[in-house]
Amino acid sequence: METLANLESFVRAAEHGSFSEAGRRMSLTPAAVSRNVAMLERNLGIRLFHRSTRRLTLTEAGEAFRLGLGDRLDGIQAAIAEAATGSTEPAGTLRVSLPPTLGLSYILPLLPGLLERYPRIRPEWHFESRQVDLVAEGYDAAIGGGFDLSPGIVARALAPAHIVAVASPAYMAGRVGPTDPSGLQSLAGVVMRSTRTNRVRHWTMRDATGHELPVLLPESIVVNDPVAMREAALLGLGVAMLAMADAVPALESGALMRLVPRWYADAGAISIYYASRTLLPGKTRAFVDWVTDAFGKQQLAERFAGSFG
Repeated sequence: METLANLESFVRAAEHGSFSEAGRRMSLTPAAVSRNVAMLERNLGIRLFHRSTRRLTLTEAGEAFRLGLGDRLDGIQAAIAEAATGSTEPAGTLRVSLPPTLGLSYILPLLPGLLERYPRIRPEWHFESRQVDLVAEGYDAAIGGGFDLSPGIVARALAPAHIVAVASPAYMAGRVGPTDPSGLQSLAGVVMRSTRTNRVRHWTMRDATGHELPVLLPESIVVNDPVAMREAALLGLGVAMLAMADAVPALESGALMRLVPRWYADAGAISIYYASRTLLPGKTRAFVDWVTDAFGKQQLAERFAGSFG
């Protein structure tokens, strides 16, 4: 019968396309992972990987074996962990991808309570402005919006992703505030160019009645990061279109003011993403439930809703 180490070495190497990366995830040397996979191949009598100096790819037999294993390895590991501890307490490294502002402002403050309730969880949280590949990059969960829902990925909505027009009181001093989005074109704009598409994002705003107008904000200052856009607005450099999740602290403190209240752009939803499995690891389930419960208690869905003005 194959050892768990051989099977895990194969699965992790297949996920990451690298013995080195698989070894890093498992706290083994690349040579040890390679030996485990070679032993598995010898015992099965098939070649699982095509090996080269640049790439590690599954053979047809290797892909069939990976699909046959499915999520069974995770289930076996969870069962072993539970049997070893005599309990079903969530445990292990919890690898999560979070957008910087949302993560630092709303998710990181939840960590002390999470660790007090589940002390055997070890957080490894990455704050990054990009959409990760949960499976290929080995994440347990991610929070954000607009992720591609590849097969096996679940999205659980937490709050609306509404975009609003904001500026500092200092910038608006002596200026007449616009009554609808068409008036924004007379003001300096702080806009963001996407690093993925190399295009400036343009928005269409709507009001409570469903009436829509395009936002013709001048490209006075161009940045490539939403945090930089917010900071530029705080410095009084112009008007920025910000996600409510990024703008709420500054709006509530008065550092920023909202223009054309009750007008907003709808960018979908802020969701928590995780891989759907027959046996979802306890650490992932605990995190998903903890975050979802906190969003409800703090009424973040309501606070992030641009339709409330």
